[in-house]
Amino acid sequence: MKPIDPRRLRTVSARRRESKVRAADFARPVPLRARFRAFYESLPDILQAKALKELARALAKAHASRRQIVWGLGGHVVKVGLAPLLDDLMGRGLVTALAMNGAAAIHDFEIALMGKTSEDVGPGVRDGTFGMAEETGAFFARAAEEGRRIGLGEALKRGVARLPHRRLSVLAAARRQGVPVTVHVAIGTDIVHMHPKCDGGAVGEATHRDFLLFAGICGGLDRGVFLNWGSAVIGPEVFVKAVTLANNVRRRPLQITTANFDQLRHYRPRVNVVERPAAKGYDFAGHHELMMPLFRMAVLAEMRRR
Repeated sequence: MKPIDPRRLRTVSARRRESKVRAADFARPVPLRARFRAFYESLPDILQAKALKELARALAKAHASRRQIVWGLGGHVVKVGLAPLLDDLMGRGLVTALAMNGAAAIHDFEIALMGKTSEDVGPGVRDGTFGMAEETGAFFARAAEEGRRIGLGEALKRGVARLPHRRLSVLAAARRQGVPVTVHVAIGTDIVHMHPKCDGGAVGEATHRDFLLFAGICGGLDRGVFLNWGSAVIGPEVFVKAVTLANNVRRRPLQITTANFDQLRHYRPRVNVVERPAAKGYDFAGHHELMMPLFRMAVLAEMRRR
């Protein structure tokens, strides 16, 4: 065994070597009173800032080409106060369909009913009152029964449209603006499944109807965009199956741009949203209450370029 003799090593010119980072891609400081467009263009054209710009351009292109832009929502997205932004995006044609998990629909209902949501889980688990809200469980039981005929999302949209705080509801906004909503649940994952009036058969039939509708929506996603916001398990699993059904009927794969937004990076969103079904996929980690306002403005900035 002998050490390497440094005199035998070869060097290469740094000037001729390929480099991933260039000075032209650096961030630029903008004044405090700068417009958002100036701030947006000042972001470094590197890593996630570059990816955010690429995705915003993809949405702007899909909108201009009248392609589908489908948003998947988890519960946390709703309960951090982003419904007004989603309402605005629907009005601009930047949301053509919504797929919610059960938690997202539950928080949205409670906000529409009372203007508040999100209980303190720990004490409720210990004293047995967690998730036992009468109004929430009874409302979803009625919606599931009606959803046997029209789907769970449509039934929930109809129900929240009459509630006092409906102007803060994603479901009510979707009904007002004619955006289809599907709601995807697994029995036992949501608080409303503990309610005495819950009928598992009705829930299953209603959400299965929504699954088939969602698969049909995914069938129109060719050259469109799917965004998964904050669903780590249910949303990605439903999406990959729905895309499989769409590809099965089409006999050729959909060309979809996908993105996952969540506070942490998880296995299922990465493989079932960003990688397996996507022609191009992006994965962003960050708090929804910061990422969605930033992303909305980025898309609007890209739309103004066109």
